[in-house]
Amino acid sequence: MEFTAQMIAGLIDGTIVGDPEAKANDFAKIDEGRPGCISFLYDDKYEQYIYQTECSIVLVNESFELKQETKATLIKVPDAREAVAKLLQTYESMKPKREGISDLAYIHPSAKIGAQCYIGPFVAIAEGVEIGDGCIFHPHVTIGRNARVGSNTEIYSNAVIYHDCQVGNRCVLHAGCVIGADGFGFQPTKEGYEKIPQIGIAIIEDDVEIGANTCVDRAVMGATIVHRGVKIDNLVQIGHNDEIGSHTVMSAQVGIAGSTKVGEWCMFGGQVGIADHATIANHVKAGAQAGIPNSVKKEGATIQGTPAIDGRNFWKSSAIFKNLPDMWAEMNQVKKEIKMLKEQIEKGKVNSE
Repeated sequence: MEFTAQMIAGLIDGTIVGDPEAKANDFAKIDEGRPGCISFLYDDKYEQYIYQTECSIVLVNESFELKQETKATLIKVPDAREAVAKLLQTYESMKPKREGISDLAYIHPSAKIGAQCYIGPFVAIAEGVEIGDGCIFHPHVTIGRNARVGSNTEIYSNAVIYHDCQVGNRCVLHAGCVIGADGFGFQPTKEGYEKIPQIGIAIIEDDVEIGANTCVDRAVMGATIVHRGVKIDNLVQIGHNDEIGSHTVMSAQVGIAGSTKVGEWCMFGGQVGIADHATIANHVKAGAQAGIPNSVKKEGATIQGTPAIDGRNFWKSSAIFKNLPDMWAEMNQVKKEIKMLKEQIEKGKVNSE
């Protein structure tokens, strides 16, 4: 598929600077561009690349002004990153969708499969399963008994949805993702650890994307719930009976212990850890490797460190921490000087008597 700058500008309400007939049929990073590609510049610190790039078309913010000539045709938009995301979505939606059921797939006779689905080789769909219209299941997907999957959901290879669990509409589950495995529930006894049956389910609501090898455990009782619009990276652990508020995002290796409630529109950096039975308010931002041992009640809080504290205080403390060896040496020197002064004062008192 090939598009002119004029066609692209029409899709994203942009203003052309250069040749409106410039053509592009692929995307590339601005520093790795080649003729026929479209890229974007969203930060002025990368401005030098716009004068070097071989890309045919570059999206830029409306405020950007050229300081020298460039070979690329520019399209000015209010937000270049937002515009390129819209273009990528349009590009992806224009790809032809696969349909049909592979002869190598296993589908139990009682399962209900919607219209215009693609079921790849070695997919296994158990009894009582319900699949909505327009779903795409890549090879080796496993859907357990009585599970439900909504319409237009795509599930990549080796992902597993356990029995009775529910996945909504327009979701994306990446390779190796596991929905509804047992939560980590064991009761210590004199003989060892006795397993606590995990009889609940996991529910993934609409428009959720879950990364590769991420696990959302089923509840002990009731449901673990990931609400609408949540985006979860690879290698994330969501414990049993957790509830993740709508539109929250989590980077890789976030771990959330059981029975924790996370608010809406939260943002967690990589390797954030949250203790069990905590409650996290809406719009909380936790920096990478933050350890959260208790509830965070303040909406919109920004926290960092372990145990997590206010972000600004963390950075001030970090600046002090790296100076601690010098501060320790100075403090010891001051202590010695104070001791010497005390000794001199005591000696002076004795001599005066």
